[in-house]
Amino acid sequence: MKTPFNRTRIALATAVTLTALLTGCASKSEPQYPPKELKDFAESTRVETRWSEGVGAGLGEATYPIEPALAGSTLFAADEEGLVEAFNTANGDTRWESELESPISSGITAVDGDLFLATRNGEVVALDQRNGRVKWRTRVPSEVLAAPQPTTQLLIVQAVDGTVTALDRLSGDRQWVFSANMPSLTLRSTGTPTAIDQVTFAGFANGRLSIIDNRSGQQISERTIAVATGMNDIDRLVDLAGQPVLTPDGRLFVTSFNGRLVALNAQSGETLWSTPLSSYHTPVLVGETLYVVDEASRLIAFDANSGNELWRLEDLYGRSVTAPAFADGRIVLGDAEGYVHFIDASSGRLVGRTHIDGSGISVRPLTDGKRVYALANDGSLEALDIRP
Repeated sequence: MKTPFNRTRIALATAVTLTALLTGCASKSEPQYPPKELKDFAESTRVETRWSEGVGAGLGEATYPIEPALAGSTLFAADEEGLVEAFNTANGDTRWESELESPISSGITAVDGDLFLATRNGEVVALDQRNGRVKWRTRVPSEVLAAPQPTTQLLIVQAVDGTVTALDRLSGDRQWVFSANMPSLTLRSTGTPTAIDQVTFAGFANGRLSIIDNRSGQQISERTIAVATGMNDIDRLVDLAGQPVLTPDGRLFVTSFNGRLVALNAQSGETLWSTPLSSYHTPVLVGETLYVVDEASRLIAFDANSGNELWRLEDLYGRSVTAPAFADGRIVLGDAEGYVHFIDASSGRLVGRTHIDGSGISVRPLTDGKRVYALANDGSLEALDIRP
């Protein structure tokens, strides 16, 4: 998709290359974070492939963030050309296929018998989980990379142009649109909003977190998470590209690129704690431990109450790992060479590893708490059982 120069969106790797060009290292620039080679270790977790299937053409050359979704005993996955498939989680059998005839660009959301996803041409689509039948289609202002987020009545959709649109979940009718001011250059990603019935928490490429009233689409308040301080557009990237993590007791954890990791009181906006950290990934909270992957692919565990660092894993440095997932006492990460890594959540020690496909893994592994589903960039999909 062609975009105007003043809204250029770049992948992180492109940003690294462009940085090298700006500093005069045009011919043989070294990667900003040279990837560590994998080393043998004593594996205490055995990983077994339960089944493997293919999902169409995969995520495409641009590796669109088309994360699968789970609902009961069905896994839903899609490819970048518009194919949506439903798989039986027990054996991988295909329950149905649906061709949307529109290129898909967002992750999938499964809720209350419906599927929601979005396309490169700014179309949001609702499908019936039972058979893949399209229930409605609605246009939003721009391309959508973030999975649409449901409330009881609304579907909240954040697009790459800084707009957040609320749609009626049943009909797809537009309820309101909120627009944020965007910088001239951003990462090739967009924040995923966190929505509850009353409000939506949406992070933007300007480093700010907006709290939006879901009744009207008006901004209630705004918090600055990251401040642009560099001398050029590359150094001034401060995208909130992950999804804020909201706890039942009202704490909100937010990551930022070239910024910090922040814990907020979701109601008052008060900062509970913060620490310098650059990340474009969504963290995962397990109990009172917050697990975050930084931009250099270090996995770091924090005490969610105090912000104190508990441990960090450097073994996967520079390997472009995915956002973290949690399964049966392990943190799960995919990487750019197609490996899935299992890390003991208590100690930060690598305990298992398996290889899916050389095309790489760019979307977060999906788990039901026990089993792991890994989707490679070429569409290779594997269900993994971990033992013991």
